[in-house]
Amino acid sequence: MIKPGDSVPALKLPLTNGEHFDLAQHGGKNFTLVLFYRGKHCPVCRMQLKDLAGKQDEFSQRGVNVVAVSMDAEDRAMDVAAKWDTGNVPLAYGMSEETARQWGLYISSALDGSDEPAVFSEPGLFLVRPDGTLYFASVQNTPFTRPPLGELLQGIDYALNKGYPVRGLLT
Repeated sequence: MIKPGDSVPALKLPLTNGEHFDLAQHGGKNFTLVLFYRGKHCPVCRMQLKDLAGKQDEFSQRGVNVVAVSMDAEDRAMDVAAKWDTGNVPLAYGMSEETARQWGLYISSALDGSDEPAVFSEPGLFLVRPDGTLYFASVQNTPFTRPPLGELLQGIDYALNKGYPVRGLLT
């Protein structure tokens, strides 16, 4: 598991818009918000990505770039881009299980009779500083009860205005 203040793993993935995302080169002025979602099969992820799309300008105003990442294959990711209300949120896909594990995400296998992929990551939300170190992490083993993005925006405001340091360093 990544510890607060540590360098995060590399993240280089294709985007549904035909471009590529490289965390090392596409970081925000203050933070990059990396939202790991379960994939096309998850209705809670759909709501979360819609919420993120509606708040993307608020993150941008705070110097925070956003990216949503899944282990979905290209066809599933393209369906998300076409059918979900994700606005201009960059959607990265094809993350390997190894990369998901490096980020400390929980891994699940498909339930019988579901349209889930054979293996996928559970949700996670990370704020990465421009120097590539971890500032904030929320990792979940179930699809429900995601961190409210409005509260995260308030936390970012506080952190930026007060110079609030990374916490949890004694982990």
